[in-house]
Amino acid sequence: MSKTLLSLALTLGLATGAAAPALAKNPMVGGAPMYASKTIVENAVNSKDHTTLVAAVKAAGLVDTLSGPGPFTVFAPTNTAFAKLPPGTVETLVQPQNKAQLTGILTYHVVPGTFTAKDLMALVKQGGGRAILKTVNGAPLSVEVEGKKVYVTDAKGSTATVTVANVMQSNGVIHVVNGVLLP
Repeated sequence: MSKTLLSLALTLGLATGAAAPALAKNPMVGGAPMYASKTIVENAVNSKDHTTLVAAVKAAGLVDTLSGPGPFTVFAPTNTAFAKLPPGTVETLVQPQNKAQLTGILTYHVVPGTFTAKDLMALVKQGGGRAILKTVNGAPLSVEVEGKKVYVTDAKGSTATVTVANVMQSNGVIHVVNGVLLP
């Protein structure tokens, strides 16, 4: 997979379930301000809610990709989301021999392009209640809306809710999600 595709996959791979608020300037995520002038990686390293994601991105060798120009839409699982996985899963995935599997999971949270919650809601409306997004991984994610909440469903049928939407970055947008999406 090319470096550009990996970057796109990581950016869009994280799901959101929050309402579609107006784009906030420097919203707080994990106790830290997220600056629109910084890249996805530059902001994520400061979020105490995303230390597992940052460690996984480093283990997969995707830091340079997600620091690139993008644009990317990333569905970013929190530490709590990773903790919902079976015991030992994260520890196993970050081992060097599992780098390909980890990369596949992370790039499944990234979609090429910048899709705000408003954009996602419009795509869902156009799709008659569901939008299908192709991830950098190549596998699809399904997006649905209920009220003002955005939900992302993976290939295995698990759904994550966007809890913080529209965290704008210099190279795309992050939507914080409460679940890990699996291809």
